[in-house]
Amino acid sequence: MKIAFIGCGYVFDIYMRTQWAHHELEICGVFDIDTARSATVSQHYGYKVYSSLEALLTDPAVETVVNLTSIQSHNAVIRRALEAGKHVYSEKPFTTDIDQTRELFALAEQLGLVLTGAPSNLYCDAVSTLWKAVRDGAIGKPVLVYAELDDNPAHMMQLEKVQSPTGAPFPYAEEFQEGCTVEHVAYHLVWLCAMFGPVISVTAFSDFLVHHKTDTPLTPPDTPDFSVACLHFANGVAARVTCTWVSPRNHQMRVIGEQGEITVDNVFHDQSPVHLERFSRVTLAARKAYTVRTQPLLGRLFGAGGRRVPLVRRWKSHAVETEKGVGTSLKHRFVSWLRRREIYAQDKLAGLAEMARAMQENRPQPMPPDFHMHINELSLLIQRAGAHGVALKPTTSFAPIEPLADISINQPDYLATAHPALLEKAASRIVEALHKR
Repeated sequence: MKIAFIGCGYVFDIYMRTQWAHHELEICGVFDIDTARSATVSQHYGYKVYSSLEALLTDPAVETVVNLTSIQSHNAVIRRALEAGKHVYSEKPFTTDIDQTRELFALAEQLGLVLTGAPSNLYCDAVSTLWKAVRDGAIGKPVLVYAELDDNPAHMMQLEKVQSPTGAPFPYAEEFQEGCTVEHVAYHLVWLCAMFGPVISVTAFSDFLVHHKTDTPLTPPDTPDFSVACLHFANGVAARVTCTWVSPRNHQMRVIGEQGEITVDNVFHDQSPVHLERFSRVTLAARKAYTVRTQPLLGRLFGAGGRRVPLVRRWKSHAVETEKGVGTSLKHRFVSWLRRREIYAQDKLAGLAEMARAMQENRPQPMPPDFHMHINELSLLIQRAGAHGVALKPTTSFAPIEPLADISINQPDYLATAHPALLEKAASRIVEALHKR
């Protein structure tokens, strides 16, 4: 699929980290209203620079436009690209007005074009493992989810100094003005809704807690930097999702079933470790002990916290296992290795790859329009809940979706391979005795 990028800001370099692994995507060129940025990108990566947005949109070679512009530009850019006859892949959210988002999807359908977008973590190994383990029955019936997206106290992080490998500044002002929820909560919503179906009710609260994060003037100055939402899914699952720029980093996902729990350490890491715990009296009793809770290695001898399971491997799993073409200095290679190992690794081109594969195979997109609109609406509802809180029913919904076929082919059976921890059986009689008078 031949693509062109509109927007060469901070996130562009993140997309480029895995470009080497996506031979199905041919980059025709780039455009940015900041000509210095597009020139830098062209010099670094060797891509053609379009002289104008019109030049990009009228290039007959371009099949799909990738929209990496600021959120407030999304509606206009997506509309112009569709009207020019281009398929569109957009960063999230599509817009900050659900009626505008509906109009864009209606326009795409009317013109026979594909409109889809981020986030792409639905396709990653960690989420695929979580999804398959739940479907395998590894934790019994899923009933409860805790999902965290605490992204560090922004006022302490000196975000004004953060740059991409090609020198693009981190868009901290836009992040603060749009809000951490609108910017990030979709990373959790996308896998939650894929696994458990549409949300039928939302109880949410949001607030503006840390009033001074930067000396840069912000408009508006008081966008919520914390939100929490309780979601009730149509299949009966309940979830609590938090999102904030205030508390120390925590990106954990926990799915709790009637018979066990699956924990994923980091929603921002495509190959994050996944732990499966099958509940027993021993594992649950062990959790009561302070030392077991604070020493994970000891806890896992008794099954508390579960054991690490092998990840589902997909057709683009290798993309985040190395980086090519972004930087060559010793410092960059070290930082890249450290980031992939310890902090985060995302294949942001995975969504485009799945888009291209679906189009080539003449089948519906993995994330259909109704699904995208539901995620968009939920993000806005949670962000705008306010300090008094709200209880609402979304106006959007979607038919439940299935995981992609390769998630189930030649992959681990997580129920069949689950087994008690080393000391779990041995400790069962001791625990039984300790609970008697």
